[in-house]
Amino acid sequence: MWISVRTSPLPWRLSVLLLCGATVAPAHASAQDEAAQIDAMESRIARIQAQQLELQKDLMAMRQELARHRARLTGGHAGGTAAARQPVREAASAAPHASSAMKVTAPESLAGIDSQDRGAPVADAAPPATVAATSAPAPMDVPPPRIGFDEPTVAAVVGRRSEDMVNRIADNNVGPHPRETVGAQAAGALGDHGVFHLGPVSIILGGFFDTAAVLENRHMASGTFNYWQAMPFPNQSSFHENNFEGSARYSRFSLMARGNVDADTTISGFVETDFGAGAETTNPYESNAYVPRLRQAYLAYDNTRSDNHFLIGQAWSLLTPGRGGIIARQESLPETIESSMLAGQTWARQWQARVVHDMMHHRLWLGLSIENPATIYDTTGFANANGSVPLPNGGTANVGANGTGLTEFTTNYSDEIAPDVIGKVAWDPAWGHYEAEGVVRFPHDRVVVNGVGRNNTAISGGGGGSAILPVIPHKVEIRLAGLAGMGIGRYGSVLLPDVTLSSSGKPKPLPDAQGTAGIVAHPNSAIDVYGYYGMQRSGRSYFSADGTAYGYGNPNASNAGCEIELSPLACTANIRSVQEFTIGAWWRFLKGRYGTVEAGTQLAYSRVETWRGIGGAPSTSASQIFFDFRYLPFQ
Repeated sequence: MWISVRTSPLPWRLSVLLLCGATVAPAHASAQDEAAQIDAMESRIARIQAQQLELQKDLMAMRQELARHRARLTGGHAGGTAAARQPVREAASAAPHASSAMKVTAPESLAGIDSQDRGAPVADAAPPATVAATSAPAPMDVPPPRIGFDEPTVAAVVGRRSEDMVNRIADNNVGPHPRETVGAQAAGALGDHGVFHLGPVSIILGGFFDTAAVLENRHMASGTFNYWQAMPFPNQSSFHENNFEGSARYSRFSLMARGNVDADTTISGFVETDFGAGAETTNPYESNAYVPRLRQAYLAYDNTRSDNHFLIGQAWSLLTPGRGGIIARQESLPETIESSMLAGQTWARQWQARVVHDMMHHRLWLGLSIENPATIYDTTGFANANGSVPLPNGGTANVGANGTGLTEFTTNYSDEIAPDVIGKVAWDPAWGHYEAEGVVRFPHDRVVVNGVGRNNTAISGGGGGSAILPVIPHKVEIRLAGLAGMGIGRYGSVLLPDVTLSSSGKPKPLPDAQGTAGIVAHPNSAIDVYGYYGMQRSGRSYFSADGTAYGYGNPNASNAGCEIELSPLACTANIRSVQEFTIGAWWRFLKGRYGTVEAGTQLAYSRVETWRGIGGAPSTSASQIFFDFRYLPFQ
């Protein structure tokens, strides 16, 4: 950090006149003209004084930063405190000798200047600010800095945010998402340019205008969203038809409001939306009136004195892999164009209440959250009427109910007795980012037999982990992630079922495993190249009664009609596994103060395997090529 202070040799009155752009009035000017000039000068002086107050805060924050660096350079913790206090006291005592006009010649502040001590990545650091001043702030009671602790400042946190992480992650050679990458966009990257200040609150804009298209060898009627469970088999005419579809519905807009409560505490609110939802009245024939979708909406509280962080609202699940620490909007998501991301990707965006604590200078993170439960039931072989499922023993299992009021009346909302409980540990050594997590779930239903009802709760869950290996730091990285357990299918992109029903109607969790592996390269600041493999697999649970096959993966279920187009025979085809191979690239061919324009393309191949039944184990596949153009006005 470099700060230069200059004292103007001009007399005070002449300085004010020059600053205000005043001109000498002619001798014959009227008194009214002179009064108007005076009013204009006073108005401009008032604006300059208001700006000075804000710049004074920046200057004192920079002086504190300098004091802390000098202390660390001249000695350890024992002798550093006294050394650090002296420059701050000198800065405070020198304050009365400056004038009232201050000019910041480089408004981009100093994110990343403390990267060695704080561990903050410096890839996005702005050039040092040069402050020219003809006066300094009035004397202030500046407390001595706390050596060894992080103190967010206007310069380091607000001026150039580095996604709010400059002061609270360790250098793991992975670093935060480059804002322009699709991984960052998917997680909710904020803007560089769209920043406004309303008093002590900063308003930060994000998002992009998107137009994407897909050409595929199957007609899946889902656009750029891959819904693998509906991938057609040869018995459907859509299996034999190519398809092209384009849409702008995944254009995205976000807004964050953030305020610094004090030097250590920040409170923020974040909301993000797109048009990826589909209401009953939505159709592609004329208006294309896709309803807005709430992607994220949460409030967060961060305290870097206690190293505690709280989040409540709708956000990416704690199970979603991250890049550094456990920090919102730094989830590790694939750079793919397809809006379903990748088969085998672990994620959810849902309501949660999360608490996180970091330690060891931001290298070890512990997180715990309770999150909204939603159980996917498989009722193959059963009759399911709005969540009411008749059982072969004459009873009825109630697993949920269709929405009413302001919820979607064609969607079945599962009965739930408790939230999902998720825990995570994240570790950021000097090389790489590593996570281990676990989830506990409580699928719940009610069974009524001969007028007598009973509630049933099963306990399910699983565990997994993820890693990012920076083969060439900030240039090439390998990403690995996986999750396995019982009743966790909903946390994978394929959305395989969580549970089926036993013969008595109780929830029966299904085994599930999901994983991804990929390599991402940034050969230069304009190009990203990636390749991924993803997989999700489901186990089975079944029974047969009175000649009828019930449950998931029952070998007595009929697959006889799956291979013949428009066959009247059944095609049960319970999915055993889904695999996806994909490669792609993005090119940012325009970038400047006006924002960023990027283009991308992706090739993907997906294959679906099913459990064997009567007639065999049919499979299906799809090949796709995606195209996308995005304008990011705030990046």
